[in-house]
Formats: sequence, C-alpha cells, structure tokens
Amino acid sequence: MIHFQWTWIFLLLPLPVLIRIFLKPKTNVITSALKVPFLEDFANYETKPIAITQKNSWVFWLAILAWIFLITASARPQWLGDPIEQAISGRDLMLAVDLSGSMSEEDFEINNQRINRLTATKIVATDFIRRRVGDRLGLIVFGTTAYVQVPLTFDRETVIKLLNEDFIGITDDKPQTSIGDAIGLAVKRLETQENSKVLILLTDGANTAGEVKPLKAAELAASKNLKIYTIGIGADEVLVRSLFGTRKINPSKDLDEKTLTAIAKTTGGKYFRARNTEELNKIYQHLDELEPVEKDKRYFRPRKALYFYPLSIALMLATIIILFKMYKHDL
Repeated sequence: MIHFQWTWIFLLLPLPVLIRIFLKPKTNVITSALKVPFLEDFANYETKPIAITQKNSWVFWLAILAWIFLITASARPQWLGDPIEQAISGRDLMLAVDLSGSMSEEDFEINNQRINRLTATKIVATDFIRRRVGDRLGLIVFGTTAYVQVPLTFDRETVIKLLNEDFIGITDDKPQTSIGDAIGLAVKRLETQENSKVLILLTDGANTAGEVKPLKAAELAASKNLKIYTIGIGADEVLVRSLFGTRKINPSKDLDEKTLTAIAKTTGGKYFRARNTEELNKIYQHLDELEPVEKDKRYFRPRKALYFYPLSIALMLATIIILFKMYKHDL
C-alpha cells in the first residue's frame, strides 16, 4: 500500500489560492494623461494579452497540476511491503572453530563416505547457524593464531558462507592449537555487549600455542559473564590397514578433555564429546535446547521511496510552462 510520511504537507495545497486572495497584484496609478493621435494602436495592444489568456488557459491548469504533484512529492510517498517476521533474541553467540592440521583426520562418516573433521563440522554447524534466528552470530577461527573471521551480525548466510570457505592451515601452516587465545579474543569482542553472551568452542586437540592459558582465559570469560560450551571432536578408534595387517589406533589421543571440561565448568557451560557425525549433530541440537531462540516474533514492513515520481512530473510540467512563456516573450 502507499503511505505518506508527512500527510500534513497536503494542508499547503490551497496556498496559491490564499496568496491570490490576500495579496492583490500591484497596480500602477496613472497621474497624468497622454494624448496620442493613434489611439487605435493602443487599443489593439491592450486587447492582445486578454486574447492570449483566454486562448491559453491550459497553462493555468498545468501550473495547478505541477503544484499538486510538488506537494505530493513533499509528503514523502512510500510503498509499504508485506510485513516480514523478525525475531530478536538479544543473544550474542560466537563460534570458535579449530583449523589446525589435526582437523584433516578422516575419522567421520556421512552417507558411507569418510570425511575429515572440518568437513563434518561445516555440515553440522551450517544447520545449527540457520536455526539461530534472532541471534547475533560471529565466527572465530584458530590454529597457531586466532582471529575474528566474522564479527557479530544478524546475517546468518554470510557466517555460513565464510565458514564453508575455511580450510586447514588458513591461520598458519603449523599444526598447533591456540585455545586460550581464541577464548581471549571472544572475551575481547563480547565484553562491551550487554546481551546474553555465549561461546561455542570446537577443537580436536590441546592448547599448544598462543600467549594465554586456556584456564586463565576461562576465568576472564566468567568474570565477563561469557558462557562457554566446549566440544571435543574426533573418534576414539579407527581401523588402519598396513602391511602387517589391520590395527586400531586412537586418533584423538591428543584431545585434552580435562581442560575443555574445566573451561566449560568455570564459565557455567558444558562439555560435549563428538565421536561421530551423529553425536556432533545431537550436540548442536542440545545446544538449541540450552540456549533457545526467541519465540516472540516482531514484524517490520520494508519501505520504498516513491517521491521522485511526482517530483519528476512536477518538474516536467514546470519546464513546459517556462518554455511556453519564453516562446511567447520572443514573439
């Protein structure tokens, strides 16, 4: 529907009429008479403007239309679209994803195909992000170093796109993990926010790099009311074939579950263990229950400005009137 932002502007429509009524045109007072022998010439001259006014009354109506369109443009007409549902939860949620070399371990399986840990994380986390309607989401990636890849935003599709563009080694070419730095970076990004603050940290190893110790970072996070949920990813055993037969190995032997549990406990969060894709998916579903999205819906209507249409018509009519006056003046 069409909506006018400033409807009171239409009160100015009769303004030209009021000016005409209350401001009389100035008339020249003739104080002396002039006698001329060719009075008939003056008679012809005086009747000429009257003839033009009667013959070209359409100019007057063009001016009226131009004024109406100008007032309409000044009232700021807008087209209001259909109401769009929008939920605002007031929660700031950061995802911290490990991109160290060990995330290339292919101990996960989807549709009977082996995939590495990072690919499984992308698949499951993508569904989780899409469900977080109303949350402001951010993305931190860490390996030897940690950095913010996506600052807090309501644009979930951008978070998903950049997460899926990540690859192992993007933070550094060394197979190390800076868990403490990732937590510290999340604290720094969220400390000025007054909303509910949550960090979901996913890793498959132990803290082997960085300047901040994980437990110290967790204590700092707790003091800033940042709740941390930690996820340890990786299978407990994998069958490996070799020249000497098949043997079992533990690809998650470097996972520091003790530290991850302590981090979660210190901040009031929880530690989860994801040994396969199904467990990882259940963890993110459980996180939806622990940190539910906002149920109350809000609506907004997109607005599109339309003022330039009546304004263009008014300017076009005014141009026609001016050109006509100039043409008659030249005659």
